[in-house]
Amino acid sequence: MKNMFRKMGLPVLLLGTLSVIIYACTKNNSAEPQAVPEGMQKVSLMLTDDPGLFDKVMIDIQRVEVLVDTCNRGNGDRNDDDDRWDDRDRCGWWEDWKDKDKDKDCDVWDTLGINPGIYDLLQLRNGVDTSLANGVIRKGRIEKIRITLGPNNSLVKDSITYPLKSINGQVKILIKVRHEEWDEITPDNLQLWLDFDVQRSIIQVSRGKFILKPVIHVWTVRQTGSVSGKVLPTDAQAVITVFNSLDSLYAIPGRQGEFKVRGLKTGTYSVFVNAGNGYRDTTVTDVKIERNKDTKLPTMTLRR
Repeated sequence: MKNMFRKMGLPVLLLGTLSVIIYACTKNNSAEPQAVPEGMQKVSLMLTDDPGLFDKVMIDIQRVEVLVDTCNRGNGDRNDDDDRWDDRDRCGWWEDWKDKDKDKDCDVWDTLGINPGIYDLLQLRNGVDTSLANGVIRKGRIEKIRITLGPNNSLVKDSITYPLKSINGQVKILIKVRHEEWDEITPDNLQLWLDFDVQRSIIQVSRGKFILKPVIHVWTVRQTGSVSGKVLPTDAQAVITVFNSLDSLYAIPGRQGEFKVRGLKTGTYSVFVNAGNGYRDTTVTDVKIERNKDTKLPTMTLRR
């Protein structure tokens, strides 16, 4: 069973997700938000939630862009799955790609301002956020996001650093977005979470050799729910799997045993606690997930 990966030894796949929060015309925490010029929209990206069984996962992010359809032609032809890749993209997750839409004047790539550099994804879990990119862009439908990585990607396992190479040296990730999937607070205030599914994105191909093969999911706060709780004692080094017949998501508890899994579709789930250090596993069943709500579980105390 794929959610019981711990018992397979060193995992072939790293756990967790990396979430990117996109805000168009979001409120600023300062006293007075700056006015957005007419015909423009403000976009901010945040990174959050990325548990894993490695010590560190270092990703070199150098550039973030968004493709805006300024003509608002719509994207009704987008019928691909949650991973947001078509057949061509599934073979080339790193995009060396040219847009082929007939009306080129409608499609505008805008670059967001970022602090380029290396981000330790494992510092961003259980609801912790960090600012990634922001900027004022042309108004219209945001249809694609393109992330350019630098060459300095690596991971640390048991205090040993391993280079993290991409397939064929490609360094661009392309994410497609459907307009109807955005949380529309106002027509100019949109929210969208992009989950970097790290459990499927880092593959161990041999001893000490890892490949980065990005897989992206889309979710929004208003259309999905979350589950949170605490697992004790912390030396059980538990791994949390929230699953049903359609989906599985993961979490690694924090220093105080707290965990949170977000981006869950509505439905009924089980929460499997995969314990280590001689502690017994446990499962909580019949966990109800509702839209835009956090389901809080009682503290789970594990026994040997």
